[in-house]
Amino acid sequence: MADLIILAYTDEAKAEAAYAKVQDLQRDLVVQLAGLALVHKRDGKVRVESPGGSTQVSAATASGALFGTIVGLLFLVPFVGFVVGGALGALVAALERTGMDRAFRERVRDVVTDGRSAVVVYTTKLTADRFSEAIGPFGGTIVQTSLSDEAERELAHDLADPS
Repeated sequence: MADLIILAYTDEAKAEAAYAKVQDLQRDLVVQLAGLALVHKRDGKVRVESPGGSTQVSAATASGALFGTIVGLLFLVPFVGFVVGGALGALVAALERTGMDRAFRERVRDVVTDGRSAVVVYTTKLTADRFSEAIGPFGGTIVQTSLSDEAERELAHDLADPS
């Protein structure tokens, strides 16, 4: 079971501090990350950072590609040469069959509006009480959903072969 957790902030500094804390929590084995990103929305533009200073989410593994696609769909980041036309429609349809339905995506877009930042945590293992305790002091708004192992496999399959 994977969890997708969006931590939304009105204060960019708090978002950056929470992002750094999540990385610490991974090193402390409180969370096992399949993906992590810091998203800033300013003046209608979206900037995505991932650990290591890259401006794009790693696509080295299937879960990395899936995470990058999820971030792209949630925050309307363009997919240059990645997913086009009918493939995008197929992926959105696949998301509808999971916990990432339209209502979840709309909640994310409602809390991460222009001028806000978000930490996107895609985790395969989480010690919830320790995670909540560590992230609590940063405040923010939390939007969360879970993906079953089957739904995650379906999405990865649809991403690899969207026919």
